[in-house]
Amino acid sequence: MYSKIQILKESIVVFLITAMLFSCSNNTQKVRDFLADQNLPIGTAKDAIHIYKDSGRVTSKLITSVMLDFSNRKVHPYSEFPSGIKIINFENKGMDSVTIIGDYARSYAKTSISEIKGNVVVINHTEKSRLETEQLFWDEKTKYFVSEKAFKLTKQNDTIIGVGFESKDDLTKHLAKKTTGKLETTEN
Repeated sequence: MYSKIQILKESIVVFLITAMLFSCSNNTQKVRDFLADQNLPIGTAKDAIHIYKDSGRVTSKLITSVMLDFSNRKVHPYSEFPSGIKIINFENKGMDSVTIIGDYARSYAKTSISEIKGNVVVINHTEKSRLETEQLFWDEKTKYFVSEKAFKLTKQNDTIIGVGFESKDDLTKHLAKKTTGKLETTEN
């Protein structure tokens, strides 16, 4: 038989557990603020493949081994790809048209500007051109690349080496700065 002391002890334990459960709040904003204050991501994805679609048609694919979500930042929310990134854009009937590869990337949500650095390679499969550099900024809204680092642009008949580069994100209509190399031109 239960004694009065045993019943009292069990009642106190049940009361304390109930009080603890009701005192916990599920305020996600407090959790997000805590993670931001500690400079921690709000989410982590491993071996992620993100497919972008427009009107039911696949337009691009992002592949990464690690993605850190810092969208809890108030001023500059971003996604970070510390182990590298590969982006494949599809333009011609599902065929690869442009591939972008880098060892590290950071993409800012509010501005749609991405920084890709470390062994950056951009390949236009249709035009058979290839850009190699150490750092590249990509404006996703205007579809434009900018780099102030050394670069090498290889096309079918040309190889351009220089420091400073701007172009559309498919490597057409480019502006190369401080250049050297072999260029093939036509006279009109």
